[in-house]
Amino acid sequence: MKRSKTSKSWMNEHVSDIFVRQAQSDGYRSRAAYKLIEANEKFKLLEKGMVVVDLGAAPGSWCQVINNAIGSQGKIFALDLLEMHPIKNVDFIQGDFRDELVLHELENKLNDLKVDLVISDMAPNISGIKTKDQAGIIHLNELALDFAINWMKPNGNFLVKSFIGEQYESFIEAARVVFTRVTTFKPKSSRDRSAEIFIVGQKIKNIEQLNDFGLE
Repeated sequence: MKRSKTSKSWMNEHVSDIFVRQAQSDGYRSRAAYKLIEANEKFKLLEKGMVVVDLGAAPGSWCQVINNAIGSQGKIFALDLLEMHPIKNVDFIQGDFRDELVLHELENKLNDLKVDLVISDMAPNISGIKTKDQAGIIHLNELALDFAINWMKPNGNFLVKSFIGEQYESFIEAARVVFTRVTTFKPKSSRDRSAEIFIVGQKIKNIEQLNDFGLE
């Protein structure tokens, strides 16, 4: 079966991509590693000994970056729909974060351990219908935010991938209720044609403040 022009174009772009080549050289599983590296350089999200939850973790490049930053004293809990080959110091669950049973499995693994950082690279299966795809990722963003509210330590941080669209500003406003500082950025390693943008929430507010907004 012949490759389509689209698949050939993607392959050419992939092979010539500087971040793909750099990932291969540095031993990362995908070019996405540099998105988290850039976020960490800009916002200082990772420190030694942290407890981190990585949602949408496969193939595992963000877990590799986290591992290098937090060291052996830290803990990583990762989750994805897709299989992920094991990584040292990473407790992985394969499942759908939208499924209550999968969420409970993650919560059971945490075993009352509070989290310093919640990161999410989750995205819906892209349909090509902009409004549908945007609504899908906002739903995942909201689930990640709700998880952070329930499991984060005082002053914990949050990083989530999103798409700009109809519900985007409403989600930003919700994040501002939860975190002291909310910033958006597009990493240099994010492809120009990609609609993705990353939202960073820093220093989660205390429980009393969240109670005032009915969020706890």
